Amino acid sequence: ECRQSRARACELRLPHGRVASPVFMPVGTQGALKGLTAAQLSALGCRLCLGNTYHLGMRPVGRVESSRGPELVRKGGGLHGFMRWPWNLLTDSGGFQMVSLVELSEVTEEGVLFCSPYDGKEILLTPEKSIEIQTALGSDIMMQLDDVVSSTVSGPRVEEAMFRSIRWLDRCIAAHKTPDKQNLFAIIQGGLDPALRTKCLEEMTQREVPGFAIGGLSGGEAKDHFWRMVALCTSRLPRDKPRYLMGVGYATDLVVCVALGCDMFDCVFPTRTARFGSALVPSGSLQLKNKQYATDWKPIDENCGCPTCQRYSRAFLHALFRHDTAAKHHITVHNIVYQLNLMRSIRESIIEQRFPQFVQDFMRTMYGNRESYPQWVTEALASVGITLE
Repeated sequence: ECRQSRARACELRLPHGRVASPVFMPVGTQGALKGLTAAQLSALGCRLCLGNTYHLGMRPVGRVESSRGPELVRKGGGLHGFMRWPWNLLTDSGGFQMVSLVELSEVTEEGVLFCSPYDGKEILLTPEKSIEIQTALGSDIMMQLDDVVSSTVSGPRVEEAMFRSIRWLDRCIAAHKTPDKQNLFAIIQGGLDPALRTKCLEEMTQREVPGFAIGGLSGGEAKDHFWRMVALCTSRLPRDKPRYLMGVGYATDLVVCVALGCDMFDCVFPTRTARFGSALVPSGSLQLKNKQYATDWKPIDENCGCPTCQRYSRAFLHALFRHDTAAKHHITVHNIVYQLNLMRSIRESIIEQRFPQFVQDFMRTMYGNRESYPQWVTEALASVGITLE
């Protein structure tokens, strides 16, 4: 543990191998990471990635009837065998689709009624059904089904969703029959209301689960509200269990939230932004579609050892992007390696008791000078004892 902040370097001991944290998990929504094969992701050093229960329950890769999705994956040897992934998998519960597919869903105490965007059929996703699907998928970490509302929503609906998430956690625990093989995480809800978050924390930490997620954030709320809710949660979560901050993937957010005490992160950002020609670098990003890179013979990052930076120039990727999807693949490879390297560097700095200095160096490289630092970052880090110079 960092002596100055809440940052920690831990080890997750999971059925498909140990995972060093802090860790960033790439997202393979339907059992495949867009732009990369499972073998390529493994070769890059990833040991834990994420799959989506809603989409895999509706329709894994290819077109099958909604009800056959989990059975198809089960016959393929679980999600590990289906996608030929030898390492660990985390599956989310399907709850987030209440927000992302709100026009196709209806929430009741029983569960969430979805209209499939694939074949138009209705499916009722209950806590029990979510656990059944995740059991069939064989994920190493499974998430409870929670009642998710947008982080920009306020009022009675937020309180209703928080209390329902507690009740649904109990139903998930009761339905979970493979605790020796699969780890069920609870998800803290409560929106941007400190009192509701605190109540949810008090209730859920009384349940015997192996890990906790912080949910309902990263949905467009002000960063000042975001970091304060994260800090509130990490201050009250058990020290000996992993803390997973859902939906966070920007480099600055990762560094700040590690300082606040989070261990696990996931986001589609690195792969999605790659498909638009944006390559992640320590100073931010390079928009490789722009003309300025047409005659730039340097790699994306001269200090990066990824296959893309070892083989290709910015000029090549700029030219390729205009007419060949392979460019998206090459940038995706680089962006995933950037995220993994960032987390590895953070971990090493914590172990070597130099994390506060790492943060100072990261911020200078990313923003140039103190006047450019976002105020929320300065305040968040100061709250855990790191004063930016």
